[in-house]
Amino acid sequence: MSAVPETLREIASGLLFPEGPVAMPDGAVLVVEIGRGTLTRIAPDGSRSIVAAPGGGPNGAAIGPDGRCYLCNNGGFRWTEPGDPSGYRPIGQAEDYSGGRIERVDLATGAVEVLYTESTNGPLKGPNDLVFDGLGGFYFTDLGKVRAREQDRGAVHYARADGSLIREIVFPILTPNGIGLSPDGRTLYVAETETARLWAFDLDGPGEIRRQPFPSPHGGRLVVGLPGYHRFDSLAVQADGRICVATLVSGSITIVSPDGASVRHVPMPERWPTNICFGGPDLATAFITLSSTGRLATMPWERPGLPLHHLNPRG
Repeated sequence: MSAVPETLREIASGLLFPEGPVAMPDGAVLVVEIGRGTLTRIAPDGSRSIVAAPGGGPNGAAIGPDGRCYLCNNGGFRWTEPGDPSGYRPIGQAEDYSGGRIERVDLATGAVEVLYTESTNGPLKGPNDLVFDGLGGFYFTDLGKVRAREQDRGAVHYARADGSLIREIVFPILTPNGIGLSPDGRTLYVAETETARLWAFDLDGPGEIRRQPFPSPHGGRLVVGLPGYHRFDSLAVQADGRICVATLVSGSITIVSPDGASVRHVPMPERWPTNICFGGPDLATAFITLSSTGRLATMPWERPGLPLHHLNPRG
């Protein structure tokens, strides 16, 4: 793996496990601080302000059709102790776990509304990341929770932004994390953390999957599985359709072609880069959460990112 790009620069530090970056049109970046239980605004000059404090474990974030920020809240993590040589990172379900949920935040007032706490097959356990489809709904992953002697099986859900519908569409799937849509909206990508596998699900309509036959474990197509020990976290899609997956342990952003034939790694300066988003002019700037060390970093990206529904204008 090559060296960390010289163009990478830190724009904020002192964050408590930042995730879910959203590059706003005014140049600010919203991040969740999972360890602090907040939605935080990082101004272009690096200054910070708390937008909302939903508590629990706000994890993924996206702007919805009503202009509010929708959050996947995992209900809370247990963390490594201060000074742990592996760094600050989640290691299981919090003792004061408050339940998984989907929330939405009024960015003007900071008011937090709980939108969903359960789906068609029971309570949400650990919602992680989400993406809007531009058709009134969104897809989100539920990674589940890890306890001392057991672990939940993960799922993917589809829900309407107005609170009128939620249903489970993929089950079981092992630790689903990052999620994104292809440029034409016909393919849903989901990254599994513990297997470092990227799956593709063909869509026939909003929340409607055209399932692959057995031996697919859940109807998805395997795009790529990394050799060696890696863990996939959240992801973003480029305008050219390539998928950029934050990759733990090795500490990189893995860029994967839609057919899985091309896989490249952009090194990061720590083992826990958890997410990437695109912003700036022409969406040609990447914002990356370096979570264990509590930083938000940025760099020019080699290809522009895919415009996001309800956030970036589309041509």
